[in-house]
Amino acid sequence: MLEVRTKTRFFEHLMFEGSPNIKRGEYFKTIEAAGGNLNANTNFDRTFYFETLPSNQLELGLYMESERMLQLKIDSVGVETQRKVVKEERKQGLENRPYGTLLEKMFSNAFKVHPYRWMPIGSAQYIDQAKIEEFIAFYKMYYVPNNATLTIAGDIDIAKTKELVKKYFAEIPKGKVAIVTPKEVEPVKTAEVRETVYDKVQLPLVAEAYHMPAQGTPDYYALSMLTTLLSGGESSRFTKEIKDKQQKAVQVASVPFALEDPGLFVAFGLCNVGGKAEELEASLDAEIEKVKKDLVTETEFQKLKNQIESDFVTRNSTVAGIGESLANYSVYFGDANLINTELQRYMKVTREDLKRVANKYLTKENRVVLYYLPKSMEKK
Repeated sequence: MLEVRTKTRFFEHLMFEGSPNIKRGEYFKTIEAAGGNLNANTNFDRTFYFETLPSNQLELGLYMESERMLQLKIDSVGVETQRKVVKEERKQGLENRPYGTLLEKMFSNAFKVHPYRWMPIGSAQYIDQAKIEEFIAFYKMYYVPNNATLTIAGDIDIAKTKELVKKYFAEIPKGKVAIVTPKEVEPVKTAEVRETVYDKVQLPLVAEAYHMPAQGTPDYYALSMLTTLLSGGESSRFTKEIKDKQQKAVQVASVPFALEDPGLFVAFGLCNVGGKAEELEASLDAEIEKVKKDLVTETEFQKLKNQIESDFVTRNSTVAGIGESLANYSVYFGDANLINTELQRYMKVTREDLKRVANKYLTKENRVVLYYLPKSMEKK
């Protein structure tokens, strides 16, 4: 499965290499010349390609996408060019960047069975080893209509848009190879996992990663709201107490990894100058214990709900944001219309739910703790 993970990120780059009708290097130029922009990204569960164009260039966008789904050009020149790009991307983003291996260490410690134990960019070993024949097979398996979701948002005529989609995609054949998807289930954790990494960093960093349910589940929404309570803004609990009052951190945050399968609730802090990792960990734990012990006040809870609503509206205030949200709901839950009821699921969360999920999931036996310390602190 690591080979698949590696090829997924690699292939994201190959998808811009052109086709028999689009010369190498012309994909970006064509879209940009029409007044648009485009890009792509890969996470643990999917690869997302997007183009933003003037509405009168809709047909161009559909043509370009259909071309690379139907007949992407995969040759040695493209593979070797992108191999260098992906290797450099991994080197600059993970290996040579301060704290760059944080997520890689976090997920490899938290997951021992599920493919989430590997980062989306894959391994340097498989980046080097992957052969052109493997990419062709990968393309035939995954880049097919029955494994893709197309979303279009903006100033469009629905009937005409459907005709254009049919024109450019109806004749593309379905994949003939059975699509491989992960079936592994990560066992429930029963003991805390700890690791200390000595790296080329100046300030100690503490990260705590707790296992949490998959996105879309009731407890996911409660835990997601809890991360906002702890670090969503300058008046959040982590920021006010740990950063401003105690001055133990220059940066502190919590974030839910919204994944198709059960993911991670992460809290982390970067120590202030002269700060100790052990003391920062204790401060993070103390704030989490407060949520486990006492109900959030009505005033704070209303503020939290207002913030959740504001974030949702902001996230879906652009054509690009709406398009991505529709794609996500369709891919993960099979129903793009769920975007219209998403806020309701957040608003169903109660103060009691916040306390309950904190006690259920934010336990020491359910977490990974990482310390990143300066190399000068390593004992010889």
